[in-house]
Amino acid sequence: MRSRDAITTLRSLIESQIPTFLWGAPGIGKSSIVKQIARDMQIECIDLRLSLFDPTDLKGIPFYERESHSALWAPPSFLPREGSGILFLDELNSAAPAVQASAYQLILDRKVGEYTLPEGWAIVAAGNREGDRGVVSRLPSPLANRFVHVEMEVHVADWRDWAIRSGVDERVIAYIAFQNDALFGFDPLKSTRSFATPRSWEAVHRIVGSSLPESLWLEAIGGAVGEDAAVDFLGFCKVMRYLPDVDAILSGTSREVPEDLSAMYALSTVLVSRVMREPSDEAISHLLRYTLGLKNEFAVLIVQDLQRQGVKMEHLDAFGEWVEAFAYLL
Repeated sequence: MRSRDAITTLRSLIESQIPTFLWGAPGIGKSSIVKQIARDMQIECIDLRLSLFDPTDLKGIPFYERESHSALWAPPSFLPREGSGILFLDELNSAAPAVQASAYQLILDRKVGEYTLPEGWAIVAAGNREGDRGVVSRLPSPLANRFVHVEMEVHVADWRDWAIRSGVDERVIAYIAFQNDALFGFDPLKSTRSFATPRSWEAVHRIVGSSLPESLWLEAIGGAVGEDAAVDFLGFCKVMRYLPDVDAILSGTSREVPEDLSAMYALSTVLVSRVMREPSDEAISHLLRYTLGLKNEFAVLIVQDLQRQGVKMEHLDAFGEWVEAFAYLL
């Protein structure tokens, strides 16, 4: 299931308080998606990394209650007491079997020991698949049967929408647009330390935006996404240095169009990113008229990217010209 559909499915299951398990390869953004849903719904998200827990961490510690002459369990302070939100049990299938057993009752009956999960809280778990070379164990059937299972896959278009919206460096977005296969390069049969995933490309975004000298970028970026991807990415960055003047295009004073295919992918991404920073009818109109001189695929790509980001352009005369020019494609 692509990430966009996974978000829609998860949100519906969370609203219905149906326990859900989100599966996927390492680094594709499982944890980020759950936290994004919580932010969008304006509810709290408590992230519990169960692989680091002991059984008593979840159930609590027994203590002697003097008045009743009995042993009670003191619930941990990190479990919610009120309100609404998502109790996120991350790395559940990496937890020790005894910890997974402690989670049985919490997931099914919404209670463990003396603790009861308040109404308004939904349970979501996540973990890597068994074939991903992670430190995981097979979920016991009784525990697995307590969840609705959703498996998420990497999808380039969904990642690009997120990256543009999140302000990821234009060079990273443009490179992935040009080289789709570079977004995810994890192979469980290989024993490489560094490989490309959405998470590691986010690290590249931070590297190129840091104070690290460019002379050290190859080693640092190679440490995030692998040496081959790093060499290819930096070669692409050199192409981006010779793009037409983006400010001139958005001000309507330039109609220069690059001929190189990689440069066109780069320019398309940069134009969308710049418009998203300071959207104005004037800049959008100039961009729409500029696309009339581009190859069809890039003209449509730019407009689709803007529309997916919520940019309104239907009221502009330039959009009418654009629709008339590309009506045979629409």
